Amino acid sequence: MGICFLDLAVYIAYESVADLIKKTAPEHSIPGIVLACVSLIVMPILSRAKRKVGNALRSDAMKADARQTDFCIYLSVILLAGLLLNAVLGWWWADPIAALIMAPIVAKEGLKAISGDTCCGSNSGHTD
Repeated sequence: MGICFLDLAVYIAYESVADLIKKTAPEHSIPGIVLACVSLIVMPILSRAKRKVGNALRSDAMKADARQTDFCIYLSVILLAGLLLNAVLGWWWADPIAALIMAPIVAKEGLKAISGDTCCGSNSGHTD
């Protein structure tokens, strides 16, 4: 999974830089905006539920899954910002910039997965 995250980060960075250099304006994505908004409503609820179950079961795996859901929330915020700035203000460059902000976040998750670092495991020091 870590390799997939790293590959994704490289792809995101490459495409974003290429779009910025070529000044490629993305199309407006109403479905993307709606999906990002739905994610921002559903994901926090899902994360809390996963965390509650993880605590009740004393399951580090479920707590780690809750943390990954939080990761999705952060990405959804960045995605929505880029989409809205493009759609509302016509800032074509906002979408690739948002993607460039996402790339190191995705890469960091990939490196954590490769190293076996879990956010809530007994070796991590977290007490979520």
